[in-house]
Amino acid sequence: MTYEQSRLLGNESVDETSPGYMLKLASPVVVTTISFTIMQFVDRFMVSRLGTNELAAILPAGFVSFLVGGFAMGTMTSLNTFVSQTLGRGARKDCSNYLWQTIFMGFAYFLVAVAVMWPTAPWIFKMMGQEDTVVQMEVIYLRIMLYAHILAVINWSCNQFFIGIHKPIVTMCASLCGQIVNVIANYVLIFGKFGFPRLGIAGAGWGTFIGIGVAACVNMAILLSGRMNRGFQTRRSLKINFGKMYDLLKVGLPAGLGLSVNVAFWGIILVWLVGKFGKESLAATSAVLSYTSFSVMPVVGISTALAAAVGKSIGAGKKELAAKQTSICLLVGLVYMGLVGICFYLFREALMGFWSSDEKVIEVGVKILICAAVYQVFHAARTIYGGALRGAGDTVWLAVVSAVGAVLIMGVGGVMIVYLHPSLGAVGPWLAATFSIVAVGLANRWRFKSNRWMNIDLFKRRAGAVPLETETGID
Repeated sequence: MTYEQSRLLGNESVDETSPGYMLKLASPVVVTTISFTIMQFVDRFMVSRLGTNELAAILPAGFVSFLVGGFAMGTMTSLNTFVSQTLGRGARKDCSNYLWQTIFMGFAYFLVAVAVMWPTAPWIFKMMGQEDTVVQMEVIYLRIMLYAHILAVINWSCNQFFIGIHKPIVTMCASLCGQIVNVIANYVLIFGKFGFPRLGIAGAGWGTFIGIGVAACVNMAILLSGRMNRGFQTRRSLKINFGKMYDLLKVGLPAGLGLSVNVAFWGIILVWLVGKFGKESLAATSAVLSYTSFSVMPVVGISTALAAAVGKSIGAGKKELAAKQTSICLLVGLVYMGLVGICFYLFREALMGFWSSDEKVIEVGVKILICAAVYQVFHAARTIYGGALRGAGDTVWLAVVSAVGAVLIMGVGGVMIVYLHPSLGAVGPWLAATFSIVAVGLANRWRFKSNRWMNIDLFKRRAGAVPLETETGID
């Protein structure tokens, strides 16, 4: 076996529990998630310059869009699990075959999603009780994003694949290219620069579409390159395999359903409940969510890399390494988000002042930021432990606990607070959201510490061991 083959298989002599190893694996993913959050932050800031109506419209439209995409994204995270565990077992061609099954299923899903969501978009937002002027903007943005999701299948699938084979630098490069183009296109199309028409909120949607398309082109160019083909036979593994589709769906569907339920109650229900207190409260929520997305996304990046590390360790039969890798990532996540929580509390007025000059928006947002400050460390625990459990394939637990937190605590609890204590205003639904994050964070910690994830075997239905492939030449 050549050195390059050994390196691709992850067999080089390194301490996989060292902070340096985890930092090298996680850093590109963290950069990717941070850059994505910055892009969303800038996009939303551009839209906020159009007015309060536009800022109020982009939040619910974005959440409904993500509800559709979130199911697919959550399901596709199983690709990371299978690719990383397969890498640990030494079956490189299977890694890329899992990727193609995900792409095939993703395209089929979104073709159906567009056909269903396009005509029902106006009804969805009217049911949420939005003002007519806001509904019109929401429908325009959502419909454009539905088209963007079809292209995004390539990016989401390739991202999970490259992270799973411990090549997150590829994901970072493709994402950065797309995000830079996205920001530029948004600026040009939202405000009508350089001779282009002023499209307003529609420009934000088309800018995202263009950026996603660029990232998809970069991902496919690298995936089909000679180097990747020699290492993982990416051009020769397109054959449809229903067995692998079953594997991916068995693990991925709980994750997709869990993420969808979570997004539905965090987005639609939160927006619905907050929207009862006026568009100023909705605009304040939009601004706060921009900050909380920025705070959690780096930890999401660490969690995604951790899932790949845990999967590879389990695939190689080294489950004890997974616990040590999780401890390292948890410490980093808790320290980081703890500091973010302190900043949210101390600088809450300045943070809201950056987003809006509307005094009522600032007043409501300052109170909401206090809730966000409280739950930061619990969100870190929830996310890190969730990544470790996902790497082991323990997605049913994650789906159940997420659904309980979203439906019972966030949903039912939020409704009760709004109707029993209306004087709390928009802060009421956010208190329910805070309790939900705390509860799920503690539940995920208990599950991981129970070590039940160590008994999961994703390949137990397979006959025989997967052979180690060593004959393919690699540059």
